[in-house]
Amino acid sequence: MATQPLTVGFDLDMTLIDSRPGIKAAYEALSAETGTYIDAELAITRLGPPLEQELAHWFPDERIQAVGDRYRELYPARAIAPTAALPGAGEAVAAVQGLGGRAIVVTAKHEPNAKLHLEHLGIDPDAVIGWLWAEAKAEALREHGAAVYVGDHTGDIRGARAAGALSVAVATGPFGAAELRAAGADVVLSDLTEFPAWLVGYRSGPA
Repeated sequence: MATQPLTVGFDLDMTLIDSRPGIKAAYEALSAETGTYIDAELAITRLGPPLEQELAHWFPDERIQAVGDRYRELYPARAIAPTAALPGAGEAVAAVQGLGGRAIVVTAKHEPNAKLHLEHLGIDPDAVIGWLWAEAKAEALREHGAAVYVGDHTGDIRGARAAGALSVAVATGPFGAAELRAAGADVVLSDLTEFPAWLVGYRSGPA
């Protein structure tokens, strides 16, 4: 019987990329333009949820949509160049594709900006789906038939579980390994450098 092609989903911020320097620069530009104080250093410690959740700490509800739109306009010129790939990111995506599988990115980030990051860093997934957070990520994971979802946030674990996918967590974001395990991750890795070897074992199945 033919084996179903493997599809693995990856989160973006703090899973594949360290976007903290770029996001900090974008928040600082937004703060300067709007005259509203934003603690950018604090904001980049809680990446993962949608932008609007962070903006709600600094702006009244009636302004959030407009300032969110402006942030996304400011983002490409300020946030792409300073953002680096996390260790093992490109190799993790390539490991999936090297086994004949599909690697997709499912992120809460504005999709065009997510694609700019990946293009800039030379990471070439098979699909990029934006605007999805936590359990909503299950929509894309199910649509693409993802068996595994890799992320750094407890929201990513919830998304994997909602999709019936194996949750692989990397301790490169705001949560440590113990917190990720407690949140229900099936597998916890220190970072993506450990992913290719794990993937080979996962595909091999029980001995």
